[in-house]
Amino acid sequence: MVSVLESIILGIIQGITEWLPVSSSGHLVIAQQLLGLDVPVIFDIFLHVGTLLVLLLVFWKDILWTIKDFFSLQFHTFYGKLSLFIILGSTPTALIGYYFHDIFVSFFSSLLVVGIALIVTSIILFLSERNEGKKKLRAWDVILIGIVQGLAIIPGISRSGSTIAVGLMRGIDKEKVIKFSFLLSIPAIIGATIFEFSNVKLIDFWPTLIGTLTSVVVGYFSLRYLIKLIRKRKFHIFGYYCLILGIVILIFSFL
Repeated sequence: MVSVLESIILGIIQGITEWLPVSSSGHLVIAQQLLGLDVPVIFDIFLHVGTLLVLLLVFWKDILWTIKDFFSLQFHTFYGKLSLFIILGSTPTALIGYYFHDIFVSFFSSLLVVGIALIVTSIILFLSERNEGKKKLRAWDVILIGIVQGLAIIPGISRSGSTIAVGLMRGIDKEKVIKFSFLLSIPAIIGATIFEFSNVKLIDFWPTLIGTLTSVVVGYFSLRYLIKLIRKRKFHIFGYYCLILGIVILIFSFL
């Protein structure tokens, strides 16, 4: 189990890395390996729930408008279309998560996988540089982003980094990419939480609660920082970090 201090450390790591395009799950695996922790997947899921609360705080107006237009069947509006795109994009994510769940969970104990995945993330981020456009989201873009989000379950593949980068590479307006990427993560996190809830008995209550609250506070500032970086077209700079860390992890895994 995890001590209170360890849960705070993991909560800080989750809060910082969930929104920055460096893979929170990859960093949690690295931290848990270095600290010699055997953390149940449900603990990591609750840390993600903490950063989900951050999304609800930052994008609450967009969420309310999306829900309103969906249930009002106003699919001609921006938020009405967005609600359909979220459903469309969530479908490949859910299918990948369901059918490859056991394989992906096994990756959480492999530094080799994390190292390779971080290098893949760096390549994706580098490719997104200078690809900003003004296009609107279309169905194929949404499906592609949903597939990438599903693959981001692999520790080391950044969910925010890969989904936003793919959107930018497709020439989609950065404001629309930001909003869609973050709103698309909501059903993914909720679905993962429900899927893993059978393991709730493994939770140590207080460390899990403290770790989750820590991820909320740190994640809020991390998300605000990332949005500023994307708007300033400095999103790709994290590719250097992921590349260096990935190489270091690969070397370390072979020692």
